[in-house]
Amino acid sequence: MPKIPELPGTPVPYEQQSWLQSQVSALCEVGGNRFPGAQPVSFSKKDLERLENQDFWICEKSDGLRVLLFVHTNLQTKEQAVYLIDRHNTYRLVEGLFFPHHENPMNPLRNTIVDGELVVDTDPRTNADTVRYLVFDCLVVDHQNVMKRPLDKRYGRLNEWFYKPYARMMRDHPHMMQSQPFEIKIKPIQAAYNAEQVFNNEIPNLQHGNDGLIYTCVNTHYSPGTDPNILKWKPPSENSIDFKLLLRFPPSPTDPIKPDFHAKPVFLLQVWCGDQGGISKYEQFDDMYVTDDEWESIKRSGEQYDDRIVEVCWDSNIERWRMMRFRDDKPNGNHKSIVLKIIESIADGVEKDTLLSRCNTVRVAWKARVGQQAATQDVHNARTAPNKPRTDPIPQAEIRFGPLATPPWSKVSGPPTVMGFIR
Repeated sequence: MPKIPELPGTPVPYEQQSWLQSQVSALCEVGGNRFPGAQPVSFSKKDLERLENQDFWICEKSDGLRVLLFVHTNLQTKEQAVYLIDRHNTYRLVEGLFFPHHENPMNPLRNTIVDGELVVDTDPRTNADTVRYLVFDCLVVDHQNVMKRPLDKRYGRLNEWFYKPYARMMRDHPHMMQSQPFEIKIKPIQAAYNAEQVFNNEIPNLQHGNDGLIYTCVNTHYSPGTDPNILKWKPPSENSIDFKLLLRFPPSPTDPIKPDFHAKPVFLLQVWCGDQGGISKYEQFDDMYVTDDEWESIKRSGEQYDDRIVEVCWDSNIERWRMMRFRDDKPNGNHKSIVLKIIESIADGVEKDTLLSRCNTVRVAWKARVGQQAATQDVHNARTAPNKPRTDPIPQAEIRFGPLATPPWSKVSGPPTVMGFIR
């Protein structure tokens, strides 16, 4: 299993957290103090056609902790504080970070919210671990909400206003690296038709875990909550679902009223149905298969399994759910509606070979759209260009000849009759 980093920083007090949540909600223009991050949907066969009809960017799906980074700057005092926001919508103050302004590095970057993944990169030569924050999108940059802009514009603003001034500061002042709680990098993104390059050149060289690909539509807005324009691809056999796990023990043979905690329990999987009155509602969905040896290992570990969110996958060999890991970073399992879509994607999943076989078609369609847009823009420019007078200078020719002489047969001089003809 890949290494998952511990969430750095210090949890903020409840009153301060509520105030920060309201600030983020106002900056992102979302109702309620909820986690403003976007969530992907599972990739299915019908999405192959979407890749041909719309522009999507692709990146590897890192196996880490999804967090937002919130740079909060007091505009009066110019004091800057940095927070990490997890999917529980809890805030942690992170010390040691500073982000300069893109116009004047002596000033702090104003309120900014970026989206990314915390990962642990392990150097294959030294086996040394480095925690890195891989940033792939932004919601607010320098107190400007960019969520309604297309992805290419957001990504450009993320690079120019957020990352490059920070990277330049770290380059000019390398001693500051010692105070950084983690490294910050921009996650590389490519056109969707370059999936083979991601598989062959990028993923094999990763120093952290990977569990698929992420496709993001270029021309759509950043939408908090489940976003159908962000597609999460995994091989069908590796598609996973997050459930709440409950352990139910059989009755004790000596006292039927009490459970027998030494016996192997039933591992129940419950699906989240949303919140009702501020309380998360769950329903029974299925059970999870655990071998006898695994149960003995669970008992020896002494770790709590009951009432925790777990990630499971479908084992087609035994046709049962199997546990992959705990998901303590998530407040709830997947919603019932999402679970049904994931199951549909498992049944209607797209294998890697099928995905790669469509890359050339996706490329041709993409290039055709680019050519059509360029032609349309040329026509638009020609129609809207005003009729301006010529501003190019008139060439100055050098006068090299004098005035023309009057010929003898001109009407203004000479005889009135020439060779019998009247002039």
